Amino acid sequence: MQSGFQPARQIERSRLKPPKLFVMGIKAALPKYELYFYNSVLCLAMFWAASWIFEVSSSNANRKAFKASVKPGYFGRKMDTADFEWMMWFSTFREHILFALSGHVLFAKIGTMLAPQYRSLVCMVYGLLTVWTSMGWTYMSLMLSHCILLYSISLVKIRWLCFVAGLCTLATFKCEPFVSWQAGFVEGDFELRHVLFYGGCGFTIMRCMSFALENCERKDGNYSILELLKYNFYLPFFYFGPIMTFDKFYGQVNKSDLTRKEREMWNISLQGLIHLGVIVTVDVLFHFMYFLTIPTDIKLLKHLSDWALVGLAYVNLVYDWVKAAVMFGVINTVSRLDHLDPPKPPKCITMLYVFSETHFDRGINEWLCKYVYNYLGGKHESVVEELVATLCTYGVTILWLGPCEVVLFWAFFNCFGLNFELWTAKVFSMEPFASFEMAMSDAMSRRIRAIFNTFNFWCIVLYNLMALNSLGFVKLVAKRLLLKGFPITTVVVMFVTYCLIQVIKERERRQALIDDPDPLPPVPPLNAATATAPPADAPQAVADPSKEKAE
Repeated sequence: MQSGFQPARQIERSRLKPPKLFVMGIKAALPKYELYFYNSVLCLAMFWAASWIFEVSSSNANRKAFKASVKPGYFGRKMDTADFEWMMWFSTFREHILFALSGHVLFAKIGTMLAPQYRSLVCMVYGLLTVWTSMGWTYMSLMLSHCILLYSISLVKIRWLCFVAGLCTLATFKCEPFVSWQAGFVEGDFELRHVLFYGGCGFTIMRCMSFALENCERKDGNYSILELLKYNFYLPFFYFGPIMTFDKFYGQVNKSDLTRKEREMWNISLQGLIHLGVIVTVDVLFHFMYFLTIPTDIKLLKHLSDWALVGLAYVNLVYDWVKAAVMFGVINTVSRLDHLDPPKPPKCITMLYVFSETHFDRGINEWLCKYVYNYLGGKHESVVEELVATLCTYGVTILWLGPCEVVLFWAFFNCFGLNFELWTAKVFSMEPFASFEMAMSDAMSRRIRAIFNTFNFWCIVLYNLMALNSLGFVKLVAKRLLLKGFPITTVVVMFVTYCLIQVIKERERRQALIDDPDPLPPVPPLNAATATAPPADAPQAVADPSKEKAE
């Protein structure tokens, strides 16, 4: 499960914050020995938690509850195969996916060399043929009918009507009996049938909504339906995303200058090699740590140590980020060969401590921010506007993910956390809190902020674990962390998390100094300095007391 919402408030915040608060929040430095201590504590804690998970995995490899997901692998060990999505991409169907993406790269390159002005048309034709081959002509007809329907509505150029029509169309893939009826259009009974069906349908509706909303904003005429088909049937994005908004895709796919920047191909190749290395590393870890299968066995979880349980919670979120980054990274590498600039990978959970930056799919996040959150929230200064914007945004997200108990819980807590951050910022910007912080040193302000961010970090971890695991696992982790483990486990885990927050803040500080370096003090001109200094051998005039007093 992926959360797809990150409010984009950086511009407004940089305009509203006083300079000293901005320096305290980002550019405040700590002594080097203090940062060395934080890094040392963090590394030791990570290795300690990993050793517990490794021990639990090795001692329970033959457990009866693990038979369904822990299967023979390499190195004479068993392998965790609980994640169907990872195994589908990089084990079971990797040859099919690699063949389809390689064919796209080949056809796109031929089209770019022979007829650069028609390269987007070549990609569309290849995408249509691939979808037809993999899912059948009835599924192709279903997708085309949705495209034609939403294109026809976009010609009216009424924004709210396009949005409502898109949401209603999306709801037909989430509610019975519409889902079963439309699923009947898929031919064959292969293993990937349901995955490709829901992926292709969901992303198609979101892309059509983006096209319709951008067409409403266009003042001169309308975009052609051919542009919509080029946008929707671009194969690398069709089944699994990420989503590029139509305005970005249209501008990039139709640009005439196809010259690459210096070392761009080297960077693309390096990115592909990095993704390959991460895939191999994760597969190796699956043989030694069964961190996906262990949380499904509640009986085993009750006998684990506090460190093993906390480590499992953290590793599960890190793995979900790695999976999203690698899957989107492979697709982004292919799209960059087509001279596109796709959405960047999600921000690592290790670098998150505020709800406003929590997301696992930057494409969906940008879509929601542009068409819902920023459109309704304005400058995000009013508490009421912010509440309405977040409620509507998470409402669309619930419909996108599919309404169910876990998704509703996840959306409620994340929506509350996002608004609570705004309320807290409003309160602490008032007196006497603002004066207290202005009187502090920058380093002390950073330390106090990190204490509050520590509790925020674990709220983010627990809230997002609901979408990845089960409510039982989340309740067990929270109970062990806050109740049974209090005070020793609670204090130790929070202190390690505090060290993590300081490491994150130090990385942000260095990046802020690169992006916005502090101005250097003006250097006095040499001639002025020479003129003010009296000659060494000049006779000193005798001071007149009356003249000195007058002056």
